[in-house]
Amino acid sequence: MVTGGAGFLGSHLVEQLEARSDSVDIFVPRSNEYDLREKSDIRRAFEDSAADIVIHLAASVGGIGANQKNPGRYFYDNAIMGIELMEMARKMDVEKFTILGTICSYPKHTPVPFSEEDLFDGYPEETNAPYGIAKKALLTQSEAYREQYNFNSIYLMPVNLYGPRDDFDLETSHVIPAIIRKCIEARDQGDESITAWGTGEPTREFLYVKDAAEGILDATEQLNESVPVNLGSGMEISIKDLILLIAELTEFEGEIHWDTSKPDGQPRRRLDTSLAKELFGWEASTEFEMGLQETIEWFSNSRRFSE
Repeated sequence: MVTGGAGFLGSHLVEQLEARSDSVDIFVPRSNEYDLREKSDIRRAFEDSAADIVIHLAASVGGIGANQKNPGRYFYDNAIMGIELMEMARKMDVEKFTILGTICSYPKHTPVPFSEEDLFDGYPEETNAPYGIAKKALLTQSEAYREQYNFNSIYLMPVNLYGPRDDFDLETSHVIPAIIRKCIEARDQGDESITAWGTGEPTREFLYVKDAAEGILDATEQLNESVPVNLGSGMEISIKDLILLIAELTEFEGEIHWDTSKPDGQPRRRLDTSLAKELFGWEASTEFEMGLQETIEWFSNSRRFSE
């Protein structure tokens, strides 16, 4: 069972899973048929799928603006889905449960590069703390269930993802798809500027979605410990440099206006990814500019198709 299997990351993961094995049966519980916040729907999903392995990707998630608008929903939805899914998986004797956490769980001022050992050393950045804490609770559940029930679950923390099929809705999108859309639309409309949030000073690390899917599957196949594991690319770029790069790649030649009334979010993000390599031999392989080009091409093509 792949929850969220029809979404951005999930669609890539399902494709890779199908490519790895032509004999695996994959069940994707769609939200219009199974509300994964409800015990009865969760039980029905397990009964309908007879799943041996669960990869839990489903989440209520968005960028800084969406987190500011939905702190209660993001806390409740993400906590209740994970908690109830893992409990039902335990009761149904599922062999393996893969949990997708988030680097939003890290303390606001975590030393760079973020090490898994620092995860509980402070409070997360305020704008996404409800989401981050809800996800971090699932690590504690994983550890507790392994200790008491010998239940096999693993916990992975991917850095900010990007790539084809990302969310390009400006109300909910993260920075890369938002800026790609703004630059392309401004270029095509002849606008002289776009507006970006914050100061541009914070740094971020980004992971190409296909690399993330590969890492999740490698861990699901090989890892059997309830320890948090970072999934990242090891790169770090300032938001200002990121936006200038996207503007160059999209051939937008206008100005960037910075709305400093909007929050910057966490000051820096870059992960120590050595544990993933040590435990299951995974490293990201996609060059950042190449991944951006593929993301830009996908959005441009889908936009033309929709027109």
